[in-house]
Amino acid sequence: MEVQADVSSWTAAGHRPPCLRVILVGDHPASASYVRGKRKAAAEVGIDSETLRRPDTITQDELLALIGELNADDAVDGILVQLPLPEHIDADAVIEAVDPAKDVDGFHPENTGRLFIGAPRFIPATPFGIMELLRRSDVVIEGAEAVVVGRSNIVGKPIASLLGQRDANATVTLCHSRTRDLALHTRRADILIAAVGRPNLITAEMVKTGVTVIDVGINRVDDASRERGYRLVGDVDFEQVAPKAARITPVPGGVGPMTIAMLLRNTLTAAQTSPVAT
Repeated sequence: MEVQADVSSWTAAGHRPPCLRVILVGDHPASASYVRGKRKAAAEVGIDSETLRRPDTITQDELLALIGELNADDAVDGILVQLPLPEHIDADAVIEAVDPAKDVDGFHPENTGRLFIGAPRFIPATPFGIMELLRRSDVVIEGAEAVVVGRSNIVGKPIASLLGQRDANATVTLCHSRTRDLALHTRRADILIAAVGRPNLITAEMVKTGVTVIDVGINRVDDASRERGYRLVGDVDFEQVAPKAARITPVPGGVGPMTIAMLLRNTLTAAQTSPVAT
């Protein structure tokens, strides 16, 4: 992995390993699984990662105080607060409390603004991973019709911005759950990114032959044939769409590994750009 080689070069130059702290509130099974994956990947590339677990009864003031401690700790390069948070916690306030220079998720309003003007400090990991997938798969982005389905601050809006910036030069349409005649837009797409959180929303008749499809959705659907009683599917009906697509990412196993890799890249960047790097 490239990140592992770059971390090795960083530490070989006499610097301490990059340090990531992940805050996990409560026992949400999916969140716990994601955090385990991040910690394992961090260890594999040489990043010092620790999960700070807190009960879902934590108060907002207590959580903000913990973030303040990590902000003030010069040994901590990156801070990640695993979402979603319990309902009594104001997630926006928590995101804004993280030092923008340690916000390796790229969710702080300052980092969001920097991304939209084309001067990013940290790119949110999933959009970052999508751009890497497209470029490393030799997908022609410049001049392409790119359609993004989903307008979240985490995926939809930032990937739409990245695709339309001067180093990409796609023509971008941003769709969402209230879009009239969604298929009218998706059928024009050379690049289709589905990130709306609706299982199998995109079907074969909604895409053209030769499309490149990036499926960000991870949805649980009931499946009595599985031991756990469900299976994971994306926002795209893979079986229907794959025969028409030039390229398509599977769910699970497509975007997810790239998301983790880009989070680790952001953590290394945070260490390299820290004013107190040692």
